[in-house]
Amino acid sequence: MFKRLFDIIFSTLGIIILSPLFLLLWITVKLESHGPVFFMQTRVGKNNKDFKLFKFRSMYLNSESLGQLTVGMRDPRITKIGYTLRKYKLDELPQLLNVLKGDMSLVGPRPEVRKYVNMYTPEQMKVLEVSPGITDYASIQFINENELLAKAENPDEYYINYIMPKKLDMNLQYIKSNQPFKDISLILKTFFKIIY
Repeated sequence: MFKRLFDIIFSTLGIIILSPLFLLLWITVKLESHGPVFFMQTRVGKNNKDFKLFKFRSMYLNSESLGQLTVGMRDPRITKIGYTLRKYKLDELPQLLNVLKGDMSLVGPRPEVRKYVNMYTPEQMKVLEVSPGITDYASIQFINENELLAKAENPDEYYINYIMPKKLDMNLQYIKSNQPFKDISLILKTFFKIIY
């Protein structure tokens, strides 16, 4: 109950305070490439239910059909402004709307696409017992994920065999020791990690 109230209050404040930035990014994305400003992708949320995750579009239209993983600076599908959006995680800001709707929380395991969730073990499926979040410990640990994937010979295999299991282990640890005040600390750590 406390966590949901926290999410509602701070996602609402975030949307209001960041509204000038939202408008600026909206205009920039719209001017650079053809297509909608928001990219909506189906992700898996709490209780294994699908929902639409909002992002500012950072790729050219229909790029997802060529693969769901992005591989850093060598990915030609990403627009010029898209690189900046991704570097500073600005593309994730519209997920405050997901938090307000109740699809997500500010802090929780990052939601995956169905393709990867279908690979989870029964133990790993426990991450779906809580609401997914905008940030988590794994987001901080793997803030340079795109660069790691860019160096991999087979990015998809590397993600499945190395990155995804580590992320899930961290998320399971978070769930076991879930404390509201740790969430505040995690939000601050994420912010400073992006800035510095």
